[in-house]
Amino acid sequence: MNNDRVRKILPWVSTPLILLVFFLAWEAFVRAFEVSPLVLPPPLAVLESLTEVVVDPETWEHAGVTAAETIGGFLIALAFGVAVGVLLGKVAWIELSLRPLIVASQVVPKVALIPLFVIWFGFGMTSKVIMSAMLAFFPIMLNVQLGVRSVDKGQREVMRSLNATRWQTFNHLELKSTMPYVFAGMEVGIVLAIIGAIVGEYLGGNEGLGYLVVRTLNELDAPALFATIMLLSVLGLVLYFAVNSLKRFVIPWHESVYGQHDVNG
Repeated sequence: MNNDRVRKILPWVSTPLILLVFFLAWEAFVRAFEVSPLVLPPPLAVLESLTEVVVDPETWEHAGVTAAETIGGFLIALAFGVAVGVLLGKVAWIELSLRPLIVASQVVPKVALIPLFVIWFGFGMTSKVIMSAMLAFFPIMLNVQLGVRSVDKGQREVMRSLNATRWQTFNHLELKSTMPYVFAGMEVGIVLAIIGAIVGEYLGGNEGLGYLVVRTLNELDAPALFATIMLLSVLGLVLYFAVNSLKRFVIPWHESVYGQHDVNG
């Protein structure tokens, strides 16, 4: 069996084994120290509760709300992040003028803004989408700005020597040079987007998986609480791998995609 085949199969073997070891250690810890189920329920109880949560239609309604909030906030952050990143990357004086404001907006604890968003936009999806977009915006913008500034000057000179138009320079040089940075920001942004949506639901919502976490906590239903957290993790993984798969489709030529198969090759 060659190295490429081993590398393809390895995650499908190692990940289930790691999870199995984790659950066995969890079960052993609970039994050895006689931990209260209210503090840390045994894994079998959590898995049983997870089954009940998954078959409940209400759960999928809440999951759909969280997914919609996350995707909506992420797309808003992507649009503004790319636009602002390109502007700041190309116009130095604007970047120098706006940098303090942008940094200041990021150091403000976002959780402190949720009550304001609830007052302004209510308990519906809008406040969660805005929170999601705010968290996802900065890494996307920062990576796009870096990508715009990382276009090789020598390659620009080559395009000028070939009398390339601005569109040709953008399409064949700037776009291809910047796209890997855009996807790097997107991969971080989608994770922060779902965190923003969940935190918004947790502190000021009446629907979504974040709200479901609060409800199970108030009911002191620890297995259901852990099951909901697992469902949130699965949702986050699905959204992250969706962005990662899009990267493989859009920039298959970049080292971050094909280089994963060439390591030690």
